[in-house]
Amino acid sequence: MLSKIRDYLDFAGIQYRNPDKAGAEREKMLELRHKGQEARKAFTGLAKAFQVNHPEWQLQQTSQWMNQAQRLRPHFWAYLQREGRVTEPMLALRLYGSPSDFGVSLEVSFIERKKDERTLDKQTKVLEVPVVEGIYYLVYSDGESQKMEATEENRQVLREKLSHQEVRKVLVKVDVPVTANSSEEEIVKALLKSYDKILPFYLATRK
Repeated sequence: MLSKIRDYLDFAGIQYRNPDKAGAEREKMLELRHKGQEARKAFTGLAKAFQVNHPEWQLQQTSQWMNQAQRLRPHFWAYLQREGRVTEPMLALRLYGSPSDFGVSLEVSFIERKKDERTLDKQTKVLEVPVVEGIYYLVYSDGESQKMEATEENRQVLREKLSHQEVRKVLVKVDVPVTANSSEEEIVKALLKSYDKILPFYLATRK
């Protein structure tokens, strides 16, 4: 299962075309489609294995393997909803990295295209929770994202920047790296440990 994901990470950004209209590249497009579908299925299986341990969360559909411009998108994600609306912050499992260095992260975030006028305010509440070991912040401003160490000092800096609208949103994340010897069971176990760390940040957004 994990090998299907690893094999697929090489294809980021490649243009996909309907095999029936691809002429000499028909076989290549059929192979890309197959690899995309298999990798997406593998990631969905991982997400389901995690969710089974927390049935109170409803697993949303996994992202497609290509974007609207029909370019391959290897970094799949799947949101998990427990209560409230889909406009509000949720948990998400997200693939990251390259074939030689990849993994799955668990985060408190929201679906950008579904947000409403209150979503960003709710998301900022993650900064009301004191930092714990193993998490980090992903900070968005001016359309760019930047990884920031989760320290008490950085938490206060980000609170200040958010209040002055110098930062648009802050996600809280935990990464679970996948090694050559990792099994699906080990990855799920690590994600479940990460869940315990990240749950208080999600709960803060519900207040």
